[in-house]
Amino acid sequence: MAQSRRLAQLVNYLRPHWRETTLGILALLSVNGLGVYIPLLIRSGVDQLSKTFNLNQVIHYVVTIILLSSAMWLIRMASRIWLFGVGRQVEFDLKQRIFEHLLKLEPSYFASNTAGDLISRATSDVDNIKRLLGFAVLSLANTMFAYALTLPVMLAISVDLTLASLAVYPLMFFMVFLFSNRLRKEQSAVQEQLSDISGLIQEDISGMALIKIYAQEENERRAFTQKNQQLLKANLQLAKSRNTLFPIIGGLANLSALVIIWLGTTRISAGTLAVGDFLALLIFVERLVFPTALLGFTITAYQRGEVSIDRLESILSVTPKIQDEADVIHLSADEVKGELIAKNLSYTYPGATTPALENVSFRIFPGEVVAIVGAIGSGKSTLANALPRLLDIEAGQLFLDGLDVTKIALMDLRGAIAYVPQDSFLFSTTIKNNIRYGDPASDQDHVESVAKLAQIHPEISNFPQQYETIVGERGITLSGGQRQRTALARAMLIDAPILILDDALSSVDNQTATQILKNLASGTGKKTVIFITHQLSAAATADRIMVMEQGKIVQIGNHSELVQQPGLYKSLWSQHQVEELLH
Repeated sequence: MAQSRRLAQLVNYLRPHWRETTLGILALLSVNGLGVYIPLLIRSGVDQLSKTFNLNQVIHYVVTIILLSSAMWLIRMASRIWLFGVGRQVEFDLKQRIFEHLLKLEPSYFASNTAGDLISRATSDVDNIKRLLGFAVLSLANTMFAYALTLPVMLAISVDLTLASLAVYPLMFFMVFLFSNRLRKEQSAVQEQLSDISGLIQEDISGMALIKIYAQEENERRAFTQKNQQLLKANLQLAKSRNTLFPIIGGLANLSALVIIWLGTTRISAGTLAVGDFLALLIFVERLVFPTALLGFTITAYQRGEVSIDRLESILSVTPKIQDEADVIHLSADEVKGELIAKNLSYTYPGATTPALENVSFRIFPGEVVAIVGAIGSGKSTLANALPRLLDIEAGQLFLDGLDVTKIALMDLRGAIAYVPQDSFLFSTTIKNNIRYGDPASDQDHVESVAKLAQIHPEISNFPQQYETIVGERGITLSGGQRQRTALARAMLIDAPILILDDALSSVDNQTATQILKNLASGTGKKTVIFITHQLSAAATADRIMVMEQGKIVQIGNHSELVQQPGLYKSLWSQHQVEELLH
């Protein structure tokens, strides 16, 4: 069942390139046809010349064989170009499909699948499939044609000599069958170990500063050594199996040539076999030795390809949990007023037993600035992720301008919401390109205007290259506060009607954070701002404050109202005042 499923996948991969595949296979058929005809021509020449030697005939045969061999070489090259080209095309298609598919998957998928493993599948495994559909298809087709065209001619010349020379082949195929499952398991182990080591390298490079801060270089070195040894062990086991099988196949294939020489010379001495027939049989057997000996390498390529097909399809078969329905509603950002309503919104993370959000209800008016405060783990970030549908929430719980967000087209919903998450991720490019990521065509003046609103413009102006400064991987050359304000400027540039800041100013001092909020409130017109924060002095400037605890909203009101009420906010505010006095 699994075997037929893999073959069906291979056919699907090849289907868009059926013309090139067909041309390559037909070229191989022509090559093997010429490969059968040339020995017969040699037989005919030897038989004729053994009776009467004629120099003109010798030249005729030599020239004809040279021309046919040249044509054979050219056609073989064409077949390789076509079939290897198909492998390259499939490689391109698969990488494109994987990347586009990963873009559709929800963030939770990447939380449970490491970047190193996904990179390994998109590179190493795709490369294995490329080899399978290039080298392996060429080799298998060549072997099939070689046997299909050569064996009937050999049998026509001498049935008993042909059968005697091929007597070792059943043993050879039995050895291949015997090793096939073992090779597949060992190849799978190598691929898994390669994914593990890729994941470790990727993780350690990303966390290199942390490794040095905690002086964990030695522990990481040991962890890498352990995984590297496991990969080495898996590779050596695979190499041992291959190096056992391939010489056996090659040796058995060469035995057939020895049988022809032994029995053929005996027949020639007895006068029951012509010299031309003997030479033709010897050449035919030699023709079968190479594709048969190559069978071992073909099997390896096939085993690698099989394992890689399974590993790739495990990604491509994942159905995005968050996607547009058939009756999706399209919404222009210009039409969005910015009203958000939650009705008993609940969400539990997969595998968890306690809800992260439980019966959350609220109404945020267009153009309102709302701060959300609460202890760590109270559900603030979960709520922020639910609004642009980064989480798979149920229908009928969350509404934008009266429309169920699960019914709005994802591109339109997310186009109406500018979201700055806790992790202020920056791309390894210039500050300017990071700020205008949402609209790459934005001019310098627009970029600078939003940078001023985000209170980052003066610092960028002090950099030697200013807005052309390369920020490095994940923005490593900037401080935490600079990264956060650059990410805020990026969100403000697209001028979405709704702006969500998920603790996006945690690395910014209270005075700057408060000024940024004032800029947002005064400079963005009808923009609805949801500000998740632990900085209560900044939250106090909001129109309203929602206080969350254990996945529920326990208080709603403005700062003046909430400090007069007994409850969590009053407690948090008192703690904040004490901390301000201590500083």
